Amino acid sequence: MGKFSRKLQKLHDTAPKVDTAVLVTIIRQGETERETEEHLDELAFLTETLGAKTVYRFTQKMDKPDIRTFIGSGKLEEIQSYVEHFEVDMVIFDDDLSPSQMRNLENELKVKIYDRSLLILDIFLNRAQTAQAKTQVELARFQYLLPRLTRMWTHLERQRGGTSTRGGAGEKEIETDKRDIRNKITLLKSKLRDIEKQGITQRKGRKGIVRVALVGYTNVGKSTLMNLITKTDILAENKLFATVDSTVRKVVLDNIPFLLSDTVGFIRKLPTHLIESFKSTLDEIREADLLVHVVDISHPNFEDHINVVTETLREINAGDKPILLVFNKIDLVETMPDEEGIMNMSELELEEANYLDFPSLSDAYEKKTGIKPVFMAATSGLHVEEFRESLVAEVKKAHRKIYPHYLENEIVDWEMKETDNSSQ
Repeated sequence: MGKFSRKLQKLHDTAPKVDTAVLVTIIRQGETERETEEHLDELAFLTETLGAKTVYRFTQKMDKPDIRTFIGSGKLEEIQSYVEHFEVDMVIFDDDLSPSQMRNLENELKVKIYDRSLLILDIFLNRAQTAQAKTQVELARFQYLLPRLTRMWTHLERQRGGTSTRGGAGEKEIETDKRDIRNKITLLKSKLRDIEKQGITQRKGRKGIVRVALVGYTNVGKSTLMNLITKTDILAENKLFATVDSTVRKVVLDNIPFLLSDTVGFIRKLPTHLIESFKSTLDEIREADLLVHVVDISHPNFEDHINVVTETLREINAGDKPILLVFNKIDLVETMPDEEGIMNMSELELEEANYLDFPSLSDAYEKKTGIKPVFMAATSGLHVEEFRESLVAEVKKAHRKIYPHYLENEIVDWEMKETDNSSQ
């Protein structure tokens, strides 16, 4: 064997191993195949955001989940065979699992089990940057894991600096883990109270200035819009939850100063623990004078996303705020053709077409919110000026509520000039 061959034998693959995952969901009565696929697409996107690769999807039609293992015994055997044959690292469910379901599934499948909430919590943990966000997510995660800690202690190895060891720990170690987690929860709550006191003090210092908050479903382009308005460079990626930390910037448009905050994106089935822990961050939304609700109009489920955000705003007591609806990414959709164009299309083409009627959408949502929506594309800059004009108009309305006489002198001076000119 030559020297070159011997050198090749010593080479090792240094690329980090990418965990593989299979996705599992049940199809309930009344749910269409298209809806199921869209939900699984979102789950696959979440899985990718965590850093894992989806290799297969399992579905089962059931009226309600199996109380013991969430899915039926036959489907469980099918998943078990696949996981063993292809050496899959984790199984991810698109619903929340009870502690007993989590325990039973790990005992049967012998791999890491994620439900939707734990998946989102781990993504948040990876994405959090500030001390407040990290503390909030850790608290939510530990509170969620505590009742599920039979074999789920393996998920904590990341924080211990260990590896993802398969197999369960002894009873003593599990009890020790539970005690450790309870102590950590107590410490995190105390730390969060101190951070929240600082946040309250900061927000008190912002009184007397209009506050605007960007809200929306995750990955709709809020951070891109934030960069456009503030001319800053906030992280904007094509990933779910690219922004976890709330970012606040001061902006001045048409001589009117206001604070603009970019908040964490919402998602369907957002974990309750996460909403509870993020209450202080969500104060940016609750205390805002105006909400700019950004919508990815190119997404086939954009109307469902609007409903999810609207419902979440109600949950955090911010559903009564003035809302400027911004339909973003219009450069990625096809608009309704004119009458002549429609006449030249066949019935099949019309049936399969997914055109959007912007005027009808605008009228429908203006009736709901009381404010005319904006249609734009933040990335390409399309209709940015229209958005700016609408934003300024709404900020001025909010500003007048705080300072009703702010522009009174300018108006008087202008009227006097008009009078002087007409008398000459």
